[in-house]
Amino acid sequence: MQPTGSAYARYPSLEGRAVLITGGATGIGESLVAHFARQGARVAFLDVQDEPANVLKRNLAAEGCPAPLYFHCDLTHLSVLKFAIEQVVSSLGTIDVLVNNAANDLRHATEEVTPEMWENLMAINLRPQFFAIQAVLPVMKAAGRGSIINMSSISWVIPTTGLPVYIAAKAAVVGLTRTLAHELGPAGIRVNAVLPGAIATEKQKRLWYTPEGVENILRNQALKRQIEPDEVARLVLFLAADDSSAITNQSYVVDAGWV
Repeated sequence: MQPTGSAYARYPSLEGRAVLITGGATGIGESLVAHFARQGARVAFLDVQDEPANVLKRNLAAEGCPAPLYFHCDLTHLSVLKFAIEQVVSSLGTIDVLVNNAANDLRHATEEVTPEMWENLMAINLRPQFFAIQAVLPVMKAAGRGSIINMSSISWVIPTTGLPVYIAAKAAVVGLTRTLAHELGPAGIRVNAVLPGAIATEKQKRLWYTPEGVENILRNQALKRQIEPDEVARLVLFLAADDSSAITNQSYVVDAGWV
């Protein structure tokens, strides 16, 4: 995770904005939390990984950023998710930006998927996105504005094999984004999706970045280098800021030219 330097954009409209990020302790989520905090936003994030979450909070406070708020939250339990979002609203007064980032790309074969596995994977990769949006609507509608960014994936576009339930959920995220953009647009709420490609998070490098896997990634990308989480976060900043105030119902790919 690299600090946001002078080479990158500063968005005055994000200063003081209340931003909620799901799955913010590690990976792309960690970069999202850091980038929004460095823009002067008031950030809250949800996760179940307490240790990295607290390290992230301390590191950002040491930088002089507004200290983000962390709430331990298992998104698979909708009552817990709803309560956590109520806590965020109580603490920040509102939510201006919601980034639905949390996901689990557990590998699985079609033959081994049980109804219980299906439900469990949908319960992290799709269901919380809808119900988090539902939970923030009252404050966004009251404010007459809001930006919702849903994290999808290029996995369903390529297509990828070996994780069909995850891919079904990530395809559904784009459909959800498109319908809600039209449903919520009259209230001044924008809804967009971001589709990352192969992002070199610590988890991906630890579990899946074998020499053969990296070779396959670079062979398919137009840019022959790894993509860092910060490169996804900087797009999300733009979609959250007023600079993109006329942009909604769109899906943006960050994949070094794979798709």
